[in-house]
Amino acid sequence: MSTSSSNEFSLLGHKPALFVLFFTEMWERFSYYGMRAIFVLFLVKSWDWSNERAVGLLAIYTSTVYLTPLLGGIIADKLLGYQKAVALGALAMTLGHAAMSLETEATLYIGIGLLIIGNGLFKPNVTSIVSGLYDKYPDRKDGAYTIFYMGVNAGGFLGVLLCGFLASNLSYSWGFGLAGIFMFLGTLQFWFGKEIFENVGKQPSEKVDLSDAIEKIGPNINDEKTEEKVPSNVQRDRYIVVGLLAFFTVFFWAAFEQASGSMTIFASDYTQRTLEGNAATIFKIVDVLVSTVPLIIISWVLFKLFGQTFKRISLSNIILGISFLSIWAIVIWKLSIIILKENAEIEASWFLILNSLFIIFLAPLFSKWWESKYNPSAAVKFGIGMILLGIGFAALAYGSSSIPQGAKTASVSLIWLIIAYLFHTMGELCVSPVGLSYVSKLVPAKKIGMMFGVWYLVNFIGNLTAGTIGKYIDTIVEQYSMSHFFLIFTVIPGAVGLIFLVLNPLIKKLMHGVR
Repeated sequence: MSTSSSNEFSLLGHKPALFVLFFTEMWERFSYYGMRAIFVLFLVKSWDWSNERAVGLLAIYTSTVYLTPLLGGIIADKLLGYQKAVALGALAMTLGHAAMSLETEATLYIGIGLLIIGNGLFKPNVTSIVSGLYDKYPDRKDGAYTIFYMGVNAGGFLGVLLCGFLASNLSYSWGFGLAGIFMFLGTLQFWFGKEIFENVGKQPSEKVDLSDAIEKIGPNINDEKTEEKVPSNVQRDRYIVVGLLAFFTVFFWAAFEQASGSMTIFASDYTQRTLEGNAATIFKIVDVLVSTVPLIIISWVLFKLFGQTFKRISLSNIILGISFLSIWAIVIWKLSIIILKENAEIEASWFLILNSLFIIFLAPLFSKWWESKYNPSAAVKFGIGMILLGIGFAALAYGSSSIPQGAKTASVSLIWLIIAYLFHTMGELCVSPVGLSYVSKLVPAKKIGMMFGVWYLVNFIGNLTAGTIGKYIDTIVEQYSMSHFFLIFTVIPGAVGLIFLVLNPLIKKLMHGVR
C-alpha cells in the first residue's frame, strides 16, 4: 500500500483531477437523464406517437447503452487511449442531442444512434481514468469512486429538472438542445483539463481482452484481491447463486425502469399536477429548496476546485464556470416563474428527480445498515428490495383504482407517485449496488470481468423487458384498468421477493461462507 503526500490529495482529501472527472461525468449524466425524462413526452405530445411506439423506442435506447461500453473499452485500449475515447464519445453525444433537437424523424434516429455510440466510448473509459489516477493508492479508491458517482446523481438531478423545465416552458427542441449544450461544454472542460490527469489513458494499452473491457464498466474491485483456492464444488455452488441473482434481477429492472416510460405517461395524463392555495405554496417552497440546496453544495466544490487548479487548467475552469453560471441563470428563471404564478403547475418530468433526491438522503442510512450487526444476507436484501419495489407499485395501483376503464385522462393525487418513487429507491438500494458487490465476492478474480459482462447483459434484458411490457399500458387500461396495469408490477416483484426469502437458507448454504 503506497503512502501519499498531502499536497497530492489537496482537495477534500482527494486529487483535484478526480473533481475534473466528477464534473465531466456530471454533464454526461445531465444530458442522458435530461433527454430521457422528456423523450416519451415529446414523441407522444408533439408527434402524436402512440404510447406503445414511444415506450418501445425508449426501451431500445436504454437497453442498448448497456452493450456498447464493451466495444468502447476495447477501442480505447487498442486504438485511442482513455482520454481520446472519452472526448470522442462526448462529442458524439453532443451531436446526438443536437440532431434530436431538430425534431425530424430522420434526425431522431441519427441522434439516438450517436448517443448509443458516444455512450459506449465515454462510459467505461472515464471510470478507467479514475481508476488509473488511484492505481498507486488502492486504499483511497473506494472513496474516490464514491465521490465520482455523486456526479452521476448530481447530473441526473439537474438534467431532469432543467431539461424538463425548458421542454415545458419553451419547446422540446430547447430541452434536447440544453442536454447537448452542456454535453458540449463538458467535452471542452474535459479536453482542456486533460493535462491534470497525469498521462493516465493518454495512450492505448499494449494489449486487451474482452474480460478487461467488461470489467471496466463494473464497480471498483480491490486491487489487492488475490485468487483464493476454492474447491470446484464450492465454486460451482457460488456460480449458481450468481445465476439466481442475475435471473431475478431482470424482473427488478423490468419493473423499476417503468419510470421513464409508463410512470411518466401516468404523471402526464393521469396525475393532478395543478396545485392551488396551501398546496401550491408548499410545493413552491419545496421546489426552491430542491432546486438550490444541491446546486449550492456543488458550487462550493466548484470554487474549491478553482482554487486548486485555475493556474494549471485555466481554460477548463473558465468553461466550467460559464456552465455553472448558465445553470444558475436557468434555475433562477425557473424559480421566478414558479413563485410569481398564483398556482403551481408541475412538469410531468419533475417526478423523475425524486429518485436522485431519495438516493442522496437514503444511501448513507442503508450503508450504515449494511455495516451494522443487523446486516442481512444477500437473499434477504434482494427479497426486501423486490418487495419494496412491489409496494411502490401497489401505491400506484391503489391510487389509480378510481380511474375508469379505458380513460385517457384523470386527476389522481400526486402523493401516490411520490410514495412510489420513495419505495422504488429503497428497493434499488437493496438490489442494484448489492448485486454488483456479491458478483465480486462470489466469482474468482480471473472470472470477474466475464461475470460483469453477464450482469450488464441482465441490465440490457431488464430494460428491454421494461419497454416490452410498458408499451402495452394503453391496451391494458382499455381492456381492464390502470390499476390492473400497476398490479402487474406489484405482484411479480412481490412474488420474486417472497421467493428470495424462502430460498434464503439454501442460498446462504450455496454461498459457502461469503457474506
